[in-house]
Amino acid sequence: MRNILHYNKIIKVLQTLHKKHPSYNMGRHIATALDGYPDIWGLTDREFLFALNKYMIELDMDHFHDENIDDIIKEGLNLNHILDEEEE
Repeated sequence: MRNILHYNKIIKVLQTLHKKHPSYNMGRHIATALDGYPDIWGLTDREFLFALNKYMIELDMDHFHDENIDDIIKEGLNLNHILDEEEE
């Protein structure tokens, strides 16, 4: 019964990832979530669920920066001007 519960939760996490990040395919989500696990064949459903949840949290934190990347690039291109102002 526990395996079915974990399985259903895994499916829900994958559905949530698809809704939040539709441009990423399922293979990318799974491969990135399991990156660093040496033996994915021996991974339990519970461990897989943990890895997916951890990945989703990290992706949500990183995704915020993706949305503001243009502002970060513009500020980076303007660094010389900022440094010149500090010297004056």
